[in-house]
Amino acid sequence: MFRPMRRHNQQLSQAECVELLKNEPRGVLSLIGDGGYPYGVPLDHWYCEEDGKIYFHCGKQGHKIDAIRHCDKASFCLMDRGFRREGEWALNIRSVIVFGRVEILEDQEAAIAITRQLSFKYTSDAEFIEREIRESGRNVLVFSLTPENITGKLVNES
Repeated sequence: MFRPMRRHNQQLSQAECVELLKNEPRGVLSLIGDGGYPYGVPLDHWYCEEDGKIYFHCGKQGHKIDAIRHCDKASFCLMDRGFRREGEWALNIRSVIVFGRVEILEDQEAAIAITRQLSFKYTSDAEFIEREIRESGRNVLVFSLTPENITGKLVNES
């Protein structure tokens, strides 16, 4: 169902893909939007090693939520900042693409726990996180992307 990578010599290992998913701060979630048009939206995320899912949080209404409710198929793409090898001008960029199914979490307690984990990826200020959860937690919607296929590659821009 999923195509093999054409330039397999550039393919990253699954471990490298997971490292990027854990460490990179954001990517683009692509859904089927209004009228069948692709809808890509940049989002922060948290990769949970325990269940292998990617979690996102957002408001309870909007284009993204409507698209998820219409079709649960999605892709998520991220890339790192790149690096230069000694003596080269071109960037080497690692990217990951995940195909899978999106599911909205109905359990608000679980959603808050995941929001907390996601927040700790971006700040260690527990007091700030808890204040935000107290003030806005009831308005948070959390959804997960369960991967069906994960591929990554290293591309040299030259």
